[in-house]
Amino acid sequence: MAGIRIGCLTLLTTLLFAGKSSSQTIEIGSWNVLNIKYNHTKKLSLFGEGQLRSLQLYNEFHYHEYKGGINYKFSKSITLTLAAGSYQTYREGGNFEVPKNNDEFRLWPQITLFQEINKIRIEQRYRAEMRWTINGYRNRFRYRLGASYPFGKEINGYKPFAVSVSNELFFTDVAPYFERNRIQTNFNYKISKISTMQLGYLHQFDYKINDETGRDFIVVGYFKEINRKIPSRKDQ
Repeated sequence: MAGIRIGCLTLLTTLLFAGKSSSQTIEIGSWNVLNIKYNHTKKLSLFGEGQLRSLQLYNEFHYHEYKGGINYKFSKSITLTLAAGSYQTYREGGNFEVPKNNDEFRLWPQITLFQEINKIRIEQRYRAEMRWTINGYRNRFRYRLGASYPFGKEINGYKPFAVSVSNELFFTDVAPYFERNRIQTNFNYKISKISTMQLGYLHQFDYKINDETGRDFIVVGYFKEINRKIPSRKDQ
């Protein structure tokens, strides 16, 4: 157990400094996430998420998105998702500078596969995006591989801390096909059974893409789950 924990922390530290060796100065932006999930049943859930990003640390805000969708837990290891959202990218050099680089609406189906190996949770996420952009219609395909490891003294059936790492690849159906690579590492603190705070670091490599820029970000997130209240016989 100690070996797994040390290995996860070592990987976390390594990814925090990924890509920094080639540059003396790196501009770090902010990436802020608010996610609320409503569990209607054990299989069916709804979610909404907003994101706000800046090219410098809480300055030069250049991007925001909001999206929502529905999840269906097909089995313990498979979740299906259908979602849509608005994605707005502004010009660099200030806060919400216009004219925009991109004004986009997306519709995306997704399948997520889960597996647990020695208490490490492995996630594989496949997403196909149908994108109506300022420059016309586009397709994009994304694959993310991630791993998370919860630790700490168990409280009310859950462990309060977790570290996670992920790597995501972006592809299109037109040459040169490869579009983006995104590496992220996070530390999560579970405030309660339904609320989680996240602090992370994200490094992004873009290949000939200008709809959303930026290389390195500090990630701050808040995630909340709301469970449907089923009335008891006493309340009926």
